[in-house]
Amino acid sequence: MIRVLLVDDQAVVRAGFRVILNLTSDIEVVGECGDGPGAVELVRTLRPDVVCMDVRMPGGDGLTATRQIVEGATGTAPAVLVVTTFDLDEYVFGALEAGASGFVLKDTEPDDLADAIRRLANGYGLVDQTVTRRVIHEFARRRPPRPRGGEDPGGLTARETDIVRLLAQGMSNGEIAGALHIETTTVKSHLGRAMTKIGARDRLQTVVWAYQQGVATP
Repeated sequence: MIRVLLVDDQAVVRAGFRVILNLTSDIEVVGECGDGPGAVELVRTLRPDVVCMDVRMPGGDGLTATRQIVEGATGTAPAVLVVTTFDLDEYVFGALEAGASGFVLKDTEPDDLADAIRRLANGYGLVDQTVTRRVIHEFARRRPPRPRGGEDPGGLTARETDIVRLLAQGMSNGEIAGALHIETTTVKSHLGRAMTKIGARDRLQTVVWAYQQGVATP
């Protein structure tokens, strides 16, 4: 079972999400609260796999809570899925920079919400398709390309760097394997080591890191 914590200042929203997720056979809502500080505390006691986090909450914003959850984790931090009404760049970028693993809008279909939670629980990040291209270009704009001849950030090998760069271009493991003429299992192994070195818990945060460091450009 995927253990989920719901964080939203509107009780009716939390109730709706709980009903949707309780209809699944593999997702369990283990707790809920209405502000960021409460979320940080509940993560420590409930140890959820995924946190569905609102952004704007009177008692404490979701971006600050996301950063505290990710940075304060002892062991593996839960994946944070930001679920918000606001399709605003500042929230998308802020959420990903804070360490969130996914971003969806509150008007997403129920099945898509459940699928997003499953993706995060299995180490795959998710950003709503309407904002993906803007996210990539903004991260690239904020960080200049890495100077040629410089050391690879994160201590990555040349092969690991190539794989991360292709991942940031939107390629699947199979597509990366084809481009580099190696086995898919080899891609998975190299990518796993690269993620460990840079401290990324999932593929989306690996992509964010690649653009921030100038390893990848649009």
